[in-house]
Amino acid sequence: MNTLHSPVATPAHGRLKPLVWWLRGLLGASLLASAFASQAQGTPAPVDTATSAAETPQVRNSDLDAPLFYQLLLGELNVGAGDPGTGYSYFLDAARKQHDAQLYRRAVDIALQARSGEAALTAAQAWSKDLPDSLDADRFVLQILLALNRPGETGPVLRSLLARSPVAERNDTINAIPQTYARVADKALALKVVREALTPSLKDSESAAAAWTTLGRMELAQDQLAPALESARQAQAAEPGSVFPALLALELMERGQKDAEALVRMQLQASPPSATNGTTVALTYARILLDLQRNAEARGLLERLTQAQPDLPEPWLLLASLQVQDSTSHAAATASLQKYMALARQSGDERSTRGLTQAYLLMAQMAEKQKDFVAANAWLDRIENADEIMAAQMRRASLLARQGQMAQARALLRNQPERRPEDARLKLVAEAQLLRDFKDWQQAYEVYGEAVTRFPNDNDLIYDQAMMAEKANRLDAMENLLRQLIATKPDHHHAYNALGYSLADRSVRLPEAKQLIEKAVELAPEDAYIQDSLGWVEFRMGNVRRAQDILQNAYVKRPDAEIAAHLGEVLWAQGQQEQALKIWREGLLLSSDNETLQGTLKRLRVQP
Repeated sequence: MNTLHSPVATPAHGRLKPLVWWLRGLLGASLLASAFASQAQGTPAPVDTATSAAETPQVRNSDLDAPLFYQLLLGELNVGAGDPGTGYSYFLDAARKQHDAQLYRRAVDIALQARSGEAALTAAQAWSKDLPDSLDADRFVLQILLALNRPGETGPVLRSLLARSPVAERNDTINAIPQTYARVADKALALKVVREALTPSLKDSESAAAAWTTLGRMELAQDQLAPALESARQAQAAEPGSVFPALLALELMERGQKDAEALVRMQLQASPPSATNGTTVALTYARILLDLQRNAEARGLLERLTQAQPDLPEPWLLLASLQVQDSTSHAAATASLQKYMALARQSGDERSTRGLTQAYLLMAQMAEKQKDFVAANAWLDRIENADEIMAAQMRRASLLARQGQMAQARALLRNQPERRPEDARLKLVAEAQLLRDFKDWQQAYEVYGEAVTRFPNDNDLIYDQAMMAEKANRLDAMENLLRQLIATKPDHHHAYNALGYSLADRSVRLPEAKQLIEKAVELAPEDAYIQDSLGWVEFRMGNVRRAQDILQNAYVKRPDAEIAAHLGEVLWAQGQQEQALKIWREGLLLSSDNETLQGTLKRLRVQP
């Protein structure tokens, strides 16, 4: 991998003659000569004398002179020719000489494209030092430091960003901090750095609410629920009507912190939704009340919302979902749904389009209760994509499961009507996916087993059940399922690869594992993940150099956190610690929560 530390060579005039001739052929000799003359002499390029003065556009001369043009051109040509190190050096040298933000940005981009975080950091830091008023430079320094998993070094640059952000934009900058630091592995250190950087903002009446909320969100990310609640309280005390602490309190409510609800109520009292005031807090609160089955409170809030902002579609749909449950309110439910459908069709956005599916289902449900089956079928016929129905119900089931109501979540999915033969499969897959999301591997394995029983010729279901068998540590079942799949579909390269990798990862029956993976390579020679498996089995068999070659090729083909984990371990085993750390840092940049990468680092006791 290119280290991006190639020296900058000052272009010699004689060496560039072939390049000039190439450019003449590309652009036309007269055009090139005119452009160079105008750049070198500081005069406009000549125009056709037949053109009238009135038609001649005003020419604004560029600051680009011939040597700089050649240098930048050589930089781009080197990048295009696969030598980003030399191209990076040309651009960084030009940026330093010209004190130009765009050239610094290009140097950073080249380094990032070459996956060289250290070189990108060097360019960004040079940019920040050379142009100290540049907020963009500091943003790049911050993001690259975090990508390299060096949060402890971000304090000064974060403080600088906050101090120099325009007052009107400062709260936006503060609110973005939790997401910016979300992928940092050492979340306690990240919180410490951010807390220190936000000290001035915590004392500023204009930004205190946002600053306390940011700390609360970062505490919440570490499951520090009590400190997060206290931060929300501090935020609301600073600005009672602010939405920031109220939204944090709503997240805490979803995590079981009942005391957080008082903050939501206080915010709605201080800043009630109206035609001129936002409804985000009230609408989110209504959804949570629905999830908690506090229907009477949710209905009252939604009725107030529809009165305050009658042109907002979503409250009408949520209100209708409650009215449908009340047999005495079918007329009101129909009116609410008609209002929603009219607004949703007018807005035409994706969210409203998805909501129309739910509206059609509710209209069909009411028609069915009245035994008007023709009307019920007519409403169901309006639903064009059945997957949208299951996706909406899947999200609702996930909310139930997150509150510890997995049985109700599964029942919600199971009780969906089956209008087409494929709907039965869709329901089972959705239920299994829900269980997978919550890492209930055994139950997911059993649901996939039920799906396979109903659809025995579905190879995808058999493969998914095998993967869940491995997660549930039912290795014999996994192997039987994969061998069944191979027997049924001899060209199923994923099955060969999965079985071979599982054996290799456990260091059992390695010759057989290699044979299986080689068969997968034969069937899918361009698949980088299968090459990763081959490199891993070679490593397990002691063929370290061959493993390194295979894994490096796989990583170049597809930079991936799991491949980075394996390649880094092979390098580490050969004593190439610096290179291993570099690869692991890049892997964390790609996916900081990858299980294989995190497991490798933990097992080797390494902190990149």
